[in-house]
Amino acid sequence: MPRLPLPPAARIALTAAVAALGTLVFHAASLPLPFLFGPMFACLLSALVGLPLRGFGQVSVAGRTILGVAVGASITPAVLARLPEMAVSIALVPVFIAVIGAVGVPFFRRVWGFDGATAYYAAMPGGLQDMVIFGIEAGGDARALSLIHATRVLFIVTLAPILLTQLYGSSLSNPIGAPASDLPLAEMALMAAAAWIGWKGGERIGLFGASILGPMIVTAALSLSGLIHARPPAEAILAAQFLIGCGIGVHFVGVTMRELGRDVAAGAAYVVVLAALAAAVSSLVRWLDLAGGVDAFLAFAPGGQAEMTVLAIVAGADLGYVIAHHLTRIVLVITGAPVVAGIKRRAGLRD
Repeated sequence: MPRLPLPPAARIALTAAVAALGTLVFHAASLPLPFLFGPMFACLLSALVGLPLRGFGQVSVAGRTILGVAVGASITPAVLARLPEMAVSIALVPVFIAVIGAVGVPFFRRVWGFDGATAYYAAMPGGLQDMVIFGIEAGGDARALSLIHATRVLFIVTLAPILLTQLYGSSLSNPIGAPASDLPLAEMALMAAAAWIGWKGGERIGLFGASILGPMIVTAALSLSGLIHARPPAEAILAAQFLIGCGIGVHFVGVTMRELGRDVAAGAAYVVVLAALAAAVSSLVRWLDLAGGVDAFLAFAPGGQAEMTVLAIVAGADLGYVIAHHLTRIVLVITGAPVVAGIKRRAGLRD
């Protein structure tokens, strides 16, 4: 008799239970970032063995607003005054993206045999959802793009802490925020309002990455006006880590052996290419004395904006510097990728 599929609520409950167990195991073993890596690896392994997990939908999106508020709270007059110092470093971002495209598109097209649209959007280091949407509109393979970008984020988020601790001596033990009991209720209420208004207001006006950028913009205004003086409470940032970890792992639900052998393998191999390019650029930034090692590494690590925000917080990095570079990268990729793809398509160019 065939097994009846679990209803959505039961699948979500199963995901929460698996993620909580992973968190407990990582915490008990004193492994780094248990609220991020515990759920991520528990959900990943469960997805690969066929458990019917399901993401948390809008709850996960809401979790990203916490990180938007955390970034916005770090934007102070002192940070704005330092923007001219970052100009040379930020100017390297479009060069970095151009090199990634020049290397990445042929990598996916000729080495792995993907069609032109899929190869182009697989190579672009933008947000997962954005690259999948643009790729679909261009006629690319949605499932392949989703798995390639999910694999990119998974590997970078996994490898980055190892490199931070082994190469740069970071303990990843920087306080993520004060407990809620130590923060004024009025400021926490303002943070919650900034998260909601920024998120929903951003969606209404069509802001890309609205769940992070909207809250960041509203909170930055509150920070610059002196109404907010701290990041969200530690409990909220831990909850955001938990939801991000689950989201990465759940992307691999239903993956087949064929997809593992091609899409996931291609994404993993591409991480090696990206790592080499990022290492070269971050080394140049350090050689020019534009930033310290940890800041340069995190600024040019081509991971997801939310994941890099978490790592920047726990590594004690210059959050303003790191996020300025990631915002530049995301803006350039999201606005430029469809334009370049359209030019190539109209010109009838082939990869």
